[in-house]
Amino acid sequence: MAPKLSINLIDGFRPAVVIASGSDRPGVSAALFRVLAAHGGQLLDIEQSIFRGHLSLAALVGCPPHTIGRLRDDLVETLATYDCTVEIEFDDQAVPSRPYSSHAVVVLGNPVTAEHISQIGQVLADYGTNIDTYRGISDYPVTGVELKVSVRDPRPGGGIALRKALAELSTRIGVDIAIERAGLARRSKRLICFDCDSTLIRGEVIEMLAAHAGREQEVAEVTARAMRGEIDFEESLRERVATLRGLDSAVIDDVAKNIVLTPGARTTIRTLKRMGYRTAVVSGGFIQVIQPMIDDLDIDFVRANTLEIVDDKLTGNVVGDIVGRKAKARYLKEFAAASGLAMYQTVAVGDGANDIDMLSAAGLGIAFNAKKVLQEVADASVNFPFLDEVLSILGIDRDDIDAASDDKATTDEGTTDKASDDEEITPQEAKS
Repeated sequence: MAPKLSINLIDGFRPAVVIASGSDRPGVSAALFRVLAAHGGQLLDIEQSIFRGHLSLAALVGCPPHTIGRLRDDLVETLATYDCTVEIEFDDQAVPSRPYSSHAVVVLGNPVTAEHISQIGQVLADYGTNIDTYRGISDYPVTGVELKVSVRDPRPGGGIALRKALAELSTRIGVDIAIERAGLARRSKRLICFDCDSTLIRGEVIEMLAAHAGREQEVAEVTARAMRGEIDFEESLRERVATLRGLDSAVIDDVAKNIVLTPGARTTIRTLKRMGYRTAVVSGGFIQVIQPMIDDLDIDFVRANTLEIVDDKLTGNVVGDIVGRKAKARYLKEFAAASGLAMYQTVAVGDGANDIDMLSAAGLGIAFNAKKVLQEVADASVNFPFLDEVLSILGIDRDDIDAASDDKATTDEGTTDKASDDEEITPQEAKS
């Protein structure tokens, strides 16, 4: 049985697909529809794209059968004056509705090659998934491509096997591949919560403090084991903080002044806030160290541990409950409730084992240059050292990111803000 048109044709009309292509210039669409109007055409569907100055305009129209020959001639003649070619295909089985894409697949790499796209396309085909559209979303610091796809089984859980296959392919070919359900669930994200150490900033605050006590290497080894999930985080934190006993509290200010943001961090926060997202940080580090950075970035919510200080000296203890694995997830839920959001509207980004519960609780959990134990439970993984890759996974393209940057440059007279983004790593360096 032939598919039915979801929009009724005028009685006696025939459906036709009209495709105009050529250099982008003003007046092309006006000319095309002027000709269609002269022949009494009916518009059923339309789509236009501009790719690097090249126009492609497609329309599904209905027209009276007796005008078909003259319509074709008039379109060809008129659009030729705009250096455009036109194709017309009359198809009584044409279906005007666009495909409903069930998922979005984001590919990020430096570079992204034709071979990468070929292998991704093959995996999608192997799992009965159709590619509906492609679009480029980023050309720096990495190349980003978004595919809208329709999986064989669009019901919740229907894409799990495909997600696993794409994760395995990502590891094998060395590009980041994220798949997320498309539609309102994706567009409704409004709260993003970041881990701090080795996610929002480079390095670990506890190790920076320990360096002042001559214990950096010792503390770093314990930190690494905790982030891999080999030892309990809370126990390991108390052990590491104990090495700070006797340090002058002035070292806190010294460390705070020397915090270096992860490349793309300022861009990421600025863009999210310009687009109406709320931002949060939950840290196993220390509030006294990160508060100046939190204020500078205008983060909406923050939770971190508190170092005990007596007589201007660190006691080697933490005051109050420790912000560990379970607490991070609990705070994310509190932030969502305070923002009037459901948990599916949240995103969590982290790098270590103590972020597992937070990423699992979020609507979208993103592992950022993470330990394997976290990558195994995350919805998506970023393996290049640029935090603004997170924006690409959310479907925010480079034009929107640059627009947010331009807005900041305009409002902050005398500064561009890009210079303070600490983006010392180049795309070339990211290859190594």
